Amino acid sequence: MTYKQHFSRSTGRQGAPLHFAAHSHHPWPDVTHEAQQEYWHDSANLLDRKWSKIFAETIPQAQAHIARQLSLADPNTIAFAPNTHILLQRLLSATHGLPKHNILTTDSEFHSFTRQMARLEEDELVNVVRVPVEPFASFKQRFMAELKARDDWDIVWLSHVLFNSGQIVAASDLDDIVAAIEDKSTFAVIDGYHAFMAIPVDLSNLGSRIFYIAGGYKYAMAGEGVCFMHCPKGYGERPRDTGWFAEFGSLEKARGKQVGYATDASRFAGATFDPSGLYRFNAVMNWLRGTKLDVEFMHAYCKALQRAFIEQLDASRLSLNGQKLVSRDLTTLGRFLTFRTPDAAHIDEELSKQSIVVDHRDDRLRIGFGIYQNEGDVTRLVDACRRILT
Repeated sequence: MTYKQHFSRSTGRQGAPLHFAAHSHHPWPDVTHEAQQEYWHDSANLLDRKWSKIFAETIPQAQAHIARQLSLADPNTIAFAPNTHILLQRLLSATHGLPKHNILTTDSEFHSFTRQMARLEEDELVNVVRVPVEPFASFKQRFMAELKARDDWDIVWLSHVLFNSGQIVAASDLDDIVAAIEDKSTFAVIDGYHAFMAIPVDLSNLGSRIFYIAGGYKYAMAGEGVCFMHCPKGYGERPRDTGWFAEFGSLEKARGKQVGYATDASRFAGATFDPSGLYRFNAVMNWLRGTKLDVEFMHAYCKALQRAFIEQLDASRLSLNGQKLVSRDLTTLGRFLTFRTPDAAHIDEELSKQSIVVDHRDDRLRIGFGIYQNEGDVTRLVDACRRILT
């Protein structure tokens, strides 16, 4: 079984590199080409009135797709933004206000969050406690111990799937951590970027309490510009970082009066942005539904490729230059494998010379799997590793 034909304009084109960085910028399926053209034609034909279609059709359709994937009851809890860093900024602006925010997080969060927190620490605007995620077996206990050590956390932030290892924080562990947040005014935030459309996610138990941030250019295969945040009711009702979308249709009220806000997630929606990503996202979601490719199936398909890769590595007795697979328990991992090796950068570079795309972060070599690959591609990757390492 193969799905390569759906990626004929990207990884399926003549001379395309072998792509094993599905956890990074995922190849776009062919349906996104027509979607991008549709946005252009709407812009040309509808002119200013394209926004009526976007607000009435495009955004609600995208919200419904996300709510279905996350088992959320109300699609109107979804707000969109060009990237997750903007959502982080809006979220920070909705708390009681800097300085001296108390933030509990991990040492394995995505780069923009890590950098932003470090910069705020420089000016003593936040107090950040970072819990090491390793060893994984004791992570939940250690995180909860820090959580219970004080009762004045402003934000509790952690990833659903850790970006530098692929390790999944189990749904039951997320439930327990969120339940242990005693202060009901604390913002509980789950970064779902490596979980959304990569593993089955059910937020029906947590949706009323947590913010959930993710986006479309990884496993949703929709490209940049279509990040989103699920925003629970009653939290962050008046963000200071606010644009006209938050009071759509009531602009005159803001003149000389208290700024008003919508009661749904659009309070975090910001202002005018490039909506072409939403067109691509909707096209991908509709294509997946039409071809019966749900997250459960895609996850299982990629697990089979991961197992084949590990088995072929073992059979070849390849060491990846002293590599250590962070975890061999594939049931605890998302859609990529992580190898800890001092030669991560070298292996990445040498594979690139053979037109094979992987990536690395410091001493972590990351190899991601997608439905546009098959077992023959896995064999080609192993053969390339053999040429480099033997």
